[in-house]
Amino acid sequence: MGGNTPGWHGGPLLPMRAHRLARLASLTVLAALIAVLLAACGGSSPSSSTGSASTGSATFRADVAYAHCMRAHGLPSFPDPTPSEGFSVSRQLNGHALLAPKVSEDGNSPAARANDACEHLLPRSSTGTSGAEASPTTSRPGAVAADCLAVRSCYAPRALRVAYGIQPLLDRGITGRGQTVVLLEFPPLATGSPPAVTGIQVPASSDIRQDLARFDSVFGLPAARLQVVNTLAHAPSPWLASIEEVGDTEIVHALAPGAAIREVLIPSSYVASVGTVAAAVWGALRLGLTQGGVVSLSGGTGEQCFTPAEAAQVNSVLQAAQRDRVTVVVSTGDSGAATTACPPETGSAAVKGVDLPASDPLALAVGGTSLQASRTTGAYIGETAWNIPPGPQAGGGGFSRVFPRPAYQDGIAGIGATRGVPDVAADADHRTGMAFAFSDGRQHYILIGGGGTSVAAPLWAAVIALADQYAGRDLGFVNPALYRIGRSAHYHQAFHDVTTGTNTVKFPTQTITGYQAAPGWDPVTGLGSPNAQVLVPLLARYGSKRALCLQAPKRSRPRRHERCPLQA
Repeated sequence: MGGNTPGWHGGPLLPMRAHRLARLASLTVLAALIAVLLAACGGSSPSSSTGSASTGSATFRADVAYAHCMRAHGLPSFPDPTPSEGFSVSRQLNGHALLAPKVSEDGNSPAARANDACEHLLPRSSTGTSGAEASPTTSRPGAVAADCLAVRSCYAPRALRVAYGIQPLLDRGITGRGQTVVLLEFPPLATGSPPAVTGIQVPASSDIRQDLARFDSVFGLPAARLQVVNTLAHAPSPWLASIEEVGDTEIVHALAPGAAIREVLIPSSYVASVGTVAAAVWGALRLGLTQGGVVSLSGGTGEQCFTPAEAAQVNSVLQAAQRDRVTVVVSTGDSGAATTACPPETGSAAVKGVDLPASDPLALAVGGTSLQASRTTGAYIGETAWNIPPGPQAGGGGFSRVFPRPAYQDGIAGIGATRGVPDVAADADHRTGMAFAFSDGRQHYILIGGGGTSVAAPLWAAVIALADQYAGRDLGFVNPALYRIGRSAHYHQAFHDVTTGTNTVKFPTQTITGYQAAPGWDPVTGLGSPNAQVLVPLLARYGSKRALCLQAPKRSRPRRHERCPLQA
C-alpha cells in the first residue's frame, strides 16, 4: 500500500486518493460489522416481546440493544430488560417515568429523538411507540440503517464533549458564538454507485445539508450555520460532500455549536500531482484566511516531496495567517513515523519523516490518540497513542528536516535542533470516535465512528473557536501560548498528558521505527489532548497579543525598530 508514487495525502505514505479510499474502506468495514452485530441483536427479528423472554432469545437481545442505544442517545436512566419479570419494551416505554408521556406527546423531545434513532433495533411488533411495522427495506425515510452507538463502537457528541472538558464551557454559554471555523475540503471525485456491504451502503458523497439536519435531529443540536465557498473550485454540485467533509463539519458543529462553518472547496482533485494539489491548497488557504479566525486542513505530504521554494511558499501563507491573527490547524497524517519516499527509492515505499504543512512552525500540528471514556456519561478514563496494527494506522509525528526548532519549543527535553511535531493531539481512533451521520445512498442514514488525524484537527479547531469567544478576540497563532501552558503548573489540569504507546508502523517489506509517548511533550502526541474547561481560559490569558508576537519563530519576528504586528 502506498506504492512508490509520491502524492498529496491526508496521512504519510498513501497518496491522497489511496488514503481517503482506505479510510472509506475502514468505515465501510465498520458499517458491515455494525450490521452483523445488529442482526445478532435481533434487529430484524419478527418475534413478539409482549411476553417473557429468556436471556438467550433474539427478543431479549434486541431489547438489550435498544436499551443501550437509548442510553447512548441521551437517556442515561433508561433501564435494561428483566426477562424474569416478563419485560415488554412497549410496556416499559409507557411506564418509564422519563419517557411517558413524552414519547407519544412530543415528537421532538429527547426521548422521542432517542426512540427515532433506536427503534430499528426492536422486533417489528414492538417498534418503540409506533404501531406500524417496518422492514429494513420499507422503513420510513430517514431511518437509521446502522448505529455505532448501539454496538458501543463510538461516542455520542455529548460524551466526547464531557471527556474533553467542553461541556462545562457550553453550559456557560461558550459555544463558539460569533466565531467562524473554516474547513478546507476537496470536492468528492464523483457520486457513482454506492457500494453495498452487508446491506449497508456508503456512497461517495451525499448532500451535507441533509446529513447535518439529521445529525442535529438525532443529537438535539441547533441548526448549523453552514456556507460553502465555491469561488475557486467551481464544483457543479457544491453541497455534495465526501464522508470526510461531513465528518469534519459535524465534529466542529458538535463541539462548537454556536460557531459558523465555512467550507472552502479546494480547486483540485486530490489525485493530481503533488505540485498541482499543493498550489491549489495554498490558494484555498489564502482564501480561507479571509473567511474566519480558525482554519482547519486535513492533508499534507512528506517534506522531502517539496522544493525549498514550495516550502517557502506555504510558510509565506502561514506568515500571513499569523499577521491576520488566524489559527491554522493541520493534521499530521495517519502513518505514524513514516512518510512518502520522494523521489521514489527503489524497494522503499516509505521513509522516516514528517508531513508539510503540519511541520511548519506556524501551523498547529495535531496528532492522534485512542480515547477511553464512559460511554454513558463521557467521564474521562484515559488515552494512549493511536496505533492500530498491522497498520499503517497511527498518528504522524517526528522531527522536521526543513525547519529549525522554533523558540516556543526551546527547553523541551530531547527535542533536538529541528521542529518537532505534533504540538497537540486528540482522539483519532475510529473505534472510539464520535458518531457521524451520513446518508447510506438510499433513504436511510448511518451513524458511524470517525477516525484519523483528519478528525482530530477539526476537533482542535473547534476548541480554538471556543477560546476565541472566551477571549473576545481572535487568538491567532496559539503555539507559544500552548507551550507556555505546557511549562506551567497548570499543565496537567489543562491537558491530558498521554504517556503510553508509539507511532512505529509496519509495512509488508519494512518497519519504520517511531517514537515512544512519554510524560510532557513527545513526538507522538505532543502536549496531549485538551481539557478545555481549564485550557480555554488559560489560552485567553496566555494568548495575549504581545506574548504571541514575542514568542513567534525568530524569522517571523519584526525588527527591533518595527512595531510588533500582534501588539495592540
